Amino acid sequence: MAGHSKWANIKHRKGRQDAKRGKLFAKLIKAIEAAARTGGGDPDGNPTLATAIQNAKDVSVPKDNIERAVARGSGDAEGVSYEEFWYEGYAAGGVALYVQILTDNRNRAAADVRSTLTKNGGSLGEPGSVAYLFEQKGYLLVVGDEDTVMTAALDGGAEDVEEADDQWEITCAAGDLAAVRSTLEDSGVTVEQGDVTQIAAISVPLNAENAAKVLRLVDALEDLDDVQAIHANFDIPDDVMAELED
Repeated sequence: MAGHSKWANIKHRKGRQDAKRGKLFAKLIKAIEAAARTGGGDPDGNPTLATAIQNAKDVSVPKDNIERAVARGSGDAEGVSYEEFWYEGYAAGGVALYVQILTDNRNRAAADVRSTLTKNGGSLGEPGSVAYLFEQKGYLLVVGDEDTVMTAALDGGAEDVEEADDQWEITCAAGDLAAVRSTLEDSGVTVEQGDVTQIAAISVPLNAENAAKVLRLVDALEDLDDVQAIHANFDIPDDVMAELED
């Protein structure tokens, strides 16, 4: 998981900015609606929906908006049918990109992703070219003392706990995310982030030049309405991150 916490924090900071202009809210609502349409409107029996609802709550999406999205997805209200598919590609420095698309217009999404990659120094890969580098996992970034975090995480069913500066990275099976999070929160651990994600088996360290290019491309892709999530295997060293933030 080397570098995953840095990547998670980058997305978290950008997420707070997106929330202010409504873009993140729209993507989270879309995820809720799609999850409810696929697995039903009961989060107790639909882990994907439960995670989508929790993600929306984490950034204060209004309860009414969440309930309406569930209703649309489960067929209790008129809604849009979304299609999910993935793009695989590359960014500067040989970084692998695994891009989740959730759209009601596949042609539009395809054109937008291809254009954005081309304009920002990326390239589209063949199906299967990078997917093998990633594995779906539940991922949490938490704050707490070591003994409490370790005990609660393992009691909840976590697979791994790693220190990341003043935080802890916890991974688990995707279906165990809600249980692990609940155990942590019940123990007083602060959960900064929790989501089902794609974790890379290997990471690519970047210098300042390539890091700036990769982050610029990621920002451009995330600004696309049809892009639901971007997973990448880059690692930005602390000194490079400090230089970029300055």
